[in-house]
Amino acid sequence: MFISPAYAQAGAAQGIDGSFMLMMVGMIVFMYFLVFRPQMKRQKEHKAMMDGLQKGDEVIAAGGVLGRITALTDVYMTLEIAPGTEIRAQRASVVTLLPKGTLKSL
Repeated sequence: MFISPAYAQAGAAQGIDGSFMLMMVGMIVFMYFLVFRPQMKRQKEHKAMMDGLQKGDEVIAAGGVLGRITALTDVYMTLEIAPGTEIRAQRASVVTLLPKGTLKSL
């Protein structure tokens, strides 16, 4: 197939427009502030909560299990979910730290 020199020059003249580059940079900055930065903040808050867990804290674990922490290790915790009933769960499964006395009011 034969390509005329005029067509080849017109194709070579096309490039990335400056406004397109500005729009792409703007989208990246927008995504950083809308998605990545809040996610990093939530991860940081969750890690601080995990590090601050203590025996006696009342928590909600994944799946909606409510309980009081009776024992802690580096990876696992023991939750008392009812008088005389304890389960073991991973520390990372804690979703929310409840105020003291919440379980008594339920």
